[in-house]
Amino acid sequence: MRKNLTEIVFILDRSGSMSGLEADTIGGFNSMIEKQKRENGEALISTVLFDNVSEVIHDRVPVQKVEPMTDRDYSVRGCTALLDAIGGAIHHIGNVHKYARNEDVPEHTLFVITTDGMENASRRYDSEKVKKMIERQKEKYGWEFLFLGANIDAVETARHFGIGADRAVNYHSDHEGTQLNYEVLSEAVSAVRCSVPLGTNWKKRIDEDFNSRKDGRKQ
Repeated sequence: MRKNLTEIVFILDRSGSMSGLEADTIGGFNSMIEKQKRENGEALISTVLFDNVSEVIHDRVPVQKVEPMTDRDYSVRGCTALLDAIGGAIHHIGNVHKYARNEDVPEHTLFVITTDGMENASRRYDSEKVKKMIERQKEKYGWEFLFLGANIDAVETARHFGIGADRAVNYHSDHEGTQLNYEVLSEAVSAVRCSVPLGTNWKKRIDEDFNSRKDGRKQ
């Protein structure tokens, strides 16, 4: 195992329902990456954008070499093949670790999944298959999974995928909510990289924002 190396996989929704939040998503993501470049230790960044299909724009790129996301990378379209994006990413990273030398396997692996709608387009994976994959990686290898969902019951959806309530949070899919997501995620990623247990407080600010603005929730 390679100490001070963290594998970070971002699975980001770019389906049509994200329309209007492109600039917030791009800006939030880029700001988070810039903060991570200043952290101690090494990190490998993978970024999967999904709509009907998944597109990998970073495949285990050292964080210092990650180029800023642009509107050429992130443009919204299509439906929500969330399960295919998650399953495909777990399969890929799992295979990389499986065939790597033990001394090259990252000390920590963190998946960050964000979506603003219900799964409606996956063809390769279903929730039961993804749940088994996630539970195996958590139990056998200690992988962490964070799930951020808008316009759905994020905690219940995450449960179907094998992700606990302490690792799932509802958010508002608007300018303020999207910006807050990336601020909080940067803190959570930093904690994982420093081997600090996340506990349940990692999502406190998102929970507070969601609950304080619930009546104005986007439908």
